[in-house]
Amino acid sequence: MEEELHALLRDLDALKQLPDPASIDRMRDRVVKMMGPSGAAAASRSKIKDMSAEVVDSNPYSRLMALQRMGIVDNYERIRDYSVAIVGVGGVGSVAAEMLTRCGIGRLLLYDYDTVELANMNRLFFRPDQVGMTKTDAAVQTLSEINPDVVLESYSLNITTVKGFETFLGSLKARSSNGRSTGVDLVLSCVDNYEARMVVNQACNELRQTWMESGVSEDAVSGHIQLLVPGETACFACAPPLVVASGVDERTLKRDGVCAASLPTTMGVVAGLLVQNSLKYLLKFGQVSPYLGYNSLKDFFPTMEMRPNPQCSNPACLERQKEYMHSKPARDAAAKAKMEAEASAAIEYPVHMDNEWNISRRIYWIEWLRVHGFATHVSPANLQTPAPSGRLRNPRLPPGPSWMHGEN
Repeated sequence: MEEELHALLRDLDALKQLPDPASIDRMRDRVVKMMGPSGAAAASRSKIKDMSAEVVDSNPYSRLMALQRMGIVDNYERIRDYSVAIVGVGGVGSVAAEMLTRCGIGRLLLYDYDTVELANMNRLFFRPDQVGMTKTDAAVQTLSEINPDVVLESYSLNITTVKGFETFLGSLKARSSNGRSTGVDLVLSCVDNYEARMVVNQACNELRQTWMESGVSEDAVSGHIQLLVPGETACFACAPPLVVASGVDERTLKRDGVCAASLPTTMGVVAGLLVQNSLKYLLKFGQVSPYLGYNSLKDFFPTMEMRPNPQCSNPACLERQKEYMHSKPARDAAAKAKMEAEASAAIEYPVHMDNEWNISRRIYWIEWLRVHGFATHVSPANLQTPAPSGRLRNPRLPPGPSWMHGEN
């Protein structure tokens, strides 16, 4: 390695004297050689234009596309249309970035001002040979090797500074480098301090940007994720932690020579929960958790919902709350229309061909009615035998909306 570095320095000196193409090519070859297996791996797979469900060893997307075939996701390939920003590329953020990259996300924006250190090696993702690199550049290096189809953007900056915040805000609104999209679809906060969380909160409130917050406790045995939708859910300032509400400078609470504990297992679990909910939010399947905690000592996963605070100290949050309440009638009308459409689809559900009693039809009705609030009134005995046409007629149901009366 030392000999190769000396040769590289000689090439640099030669370029100063005579910047000819031969010297440039020679230097490039030496750099690629010094990168070793990483450099070779980066060129081992070309970009794939379209995701395919074909089950072959050479298809990196076959098992992801199987989610579509199994009915979990309507159109998995849509994941390429989405952009996600990850603020903080540390123990949780770097793993979340890797997961999204392997899932084939369209575009990732990475923000961090720190560099890779040997102290980071107890966690996942970073390698010893990346020590000294900025975390964002090291992440781009690794992620581009894993999946060259993902558009990666590196921002090595501190978002808590005035200049850093302006750059952060602008990048969230900017058009992607491939020109396919403007702005981002989701922001993931994976920072380790409350000051940075408040900055992300401010930016997302201003931009009406949905985001998810995550964190791991200082003793490394618990963590959480939280969905924040400006105006609809509590923002980070609506119910701030004591250290934020008290106005104490968080940096004064830290002692020299004392660091927080770190377990790659806890960070891996939190990152997994964060990305799982991100995928559910983007691809619209399952239920996104508004708040999900994790206690590794008892394997306890508490959940809760946090509503906006009408006396929130963040002016942008108060504006978003007003907008959300103003649009409530339109949302209610849309929800009613959706419910009626689902009811109509339930009525027209096809007869089970394996039996003459239409058992699957009955079960479907029972489950649908339970979901919509009739759990204590409906049982198989409540539904009469289906008409010869195969459609249920006049089931004995409790009073309900007008669309539930008449022929069923």
